Amino acid sequence: MPRSIGLSGSIIMSEPAKLSQLFTYDHINHIEIGEFPDEAAFHQFLKLLKEENKTFGLHSPLYRNQSKYDLLEKVQFHSEEAWIQFESEVELMSKFGAEYILVHFPYFKDKITDDVNLVIEDALKKLSILQEKFSIPIVCEPKLGHNRSTFGIEALHSFPIEIWDKYGINICIDIGDYLLAVEDETSSYIEKWKDHIKVVHLHNVEFQQNKYIWVPVHPSHETAPSYYNVGYLIKLLAKSSDVFFIFEHTPHSNPTRKFVEEGIRWVKSLI
Repeated sequence: MPRSIGLSGSIIMSEPAKLSQLFTYDHINHIEIGEFPDEAAFHQFLKLLKEENKTFGLHSPLYRNQSKYDLLEKVQFHSEEAWIQFESEVELMSKFGAEYILVHFPYFKDKITDDVNLVIEDALKKLSILQEKFSIPIVCEPKLGHNRSTFGIEALHSFPIEIWDKYGINICIDIGDYLLAVEDETSSYIEKWKDHIKVVHLHNVEFQQNKYIWVPVHPSHETAPSYYNVGYLIKLLAKSSDVFFIFEHTPHSNPTRKFVEEGIRWVKSLI
């Protein structure tokens, strides 16, 4: 079962001046990135990618300040605009040879009164059409909503797997979002989707007053009471085939390179 260990552009906030840093870590063969400031930065990234001979996936949106959460309901953009944008990104990524395009779905700000299974299936049909039309895998990442609403993650967990099977769409498990949403139940939530998982977003959670930030996964956290245990989840997720394990922390905690690399080696040993 092939394994890819990748870095997310989140670790440098997709800053053009820092793009080369993504290609300097050992054991990394894949980059997942999005939210470039402009087209020049995207092409700068593609040039580096070619030189370094690594694969990539797009974490939609391609450019900053575009639609990120709006496929099912308006968050910042009308859903019609979001679908137009997403289709153009799917087409573009197919041309540039991306391994996949990842989108936040299902994302709900909070509970809805409509039949949630119908809402999800209607969108799944559209995603399946795009996947087939442009011959590129689409990966759906369920997310926490406003004020850490768990509605989207719960809605996916309740969604009939036999209906999802019909559409051939992959799933991304963001271990931070899942641990925040369902804590000790995370492994059972993952187990349901094991045959559909293509991407795993790796980070731990550091709480600061009433906020939290994504920090690198690291073996020292396994015995630290202020962090989540993630080793058992990584082992569980490694049972799915052809998975991309993506380090998706942000720079806010200012982790040292040594700390990040220790985490990468640890994950490599687990999977």
